[in-house]
Amino acid sequence: MPELELLDVNKKKVGTVSASPAVFDVEVKEHLVQQYVVYQLAARRSGSAATKRNKGELHGSGKKPWKQKGTGRARAGNSRSPVWRGGMTVFGPTPRDYSFKMSKKTKQLALKSILTDGVKSDKFHVVDKLSIDNPKTSEVVQLLKSLGSPRKTLFLLSERNHNLELGVRNLQGVDVLLVDGLNVYDLAVHDKIFCTPQALKKIEERLA
Repeated sequence: MPELELLDVNKKKVGTVSASPAVFDVEVKEHLVQQYVVYQLAARRSGSAATKRNKGELHGSGKKPWKQKGTGRARAGNSRSPVWRGGMTVFGPTPRDYSFKMSKKTKQLALKSILTDGVKSDKFHVVDKLSIDNPKTSEVVQLLKSLGSPRKTLFLLSERNHNLELGVRNLQGVDVLLVDGLNVYDLAVHDKIFCTPQALKKIEERLA
């Protein structure tokens, strides 16, 4: 069973916490992590690009512009032809859904993989307490300095922390995430991840 260091807000070791090997010591499956990230980003795509691809979507008369023969001009059936200005588009895009499905088991394996990698790469840390007295950006900046963390930091919490959530809003790259919303993309894009012992236990309960 892996033992993780328990740190205080000054990044000093104050003890250890046991982590479940079923969650934090598994075989890292990078292809599942990559698939999960694509899955999340695909779900965010609006897929709203569209063009008018048939005559019914366009305004205009269906009347033949001029007679078929005798004018010296090319034959024309209506003013909404693709070769006319303002006409329909040939093979243009239509609204589509980019999302795809992943099984629950695959998602869990991806999460376990990135959590395991975070522990092994010294990216994932457990802090005894993550809170600030006032909802101020300056206090979050001080907390980051105390933890020796870069700006791309993720705080994982087991329950809502109003002050911390408000304090990080003006800091680009710093986010607060509840364990209920745990996902591979947020774990991957941040350089450091800090969680409380309560959040650690809740992660294990969710993924065990």
